[in-house]
Amino acid sequence: MTIWLAPLVERSSWLGNMPYIKQERRNLVIPADAGELNWKITQLIVEYLVSHGRYQGFNDVIGALECCKLEVYRRLIAPYEDEAKKRNGDVFQ
Repeated sequence: MTIWLAPLVERSSWLGNMPYIKQERRNLVIPADAGELNWKITQLIVEYLVSHGRYQGFNDVIGALECCKLEVYRRLIAPYEDEAKKRNGDVFQ
């Protein structure tokens, strides 16, 4: 294992020692709050990086996160904002 990867795969390091996420909540499929969501995403990223190499893995992760963010905005947030604009008026008018 390369040196850069060691902290990622050691579950006793930073990922495995997150005191604000209770041990019994770490295996739940649906996170209950933003902290648990962050932990779940980080866990998934670490597991991906373990098998996908250094630069390419980093690039893949950043690309996937950016595309996911854009898709959430496009499909969920923009329609909500459009409805709010109709209801409350456009802030730029």
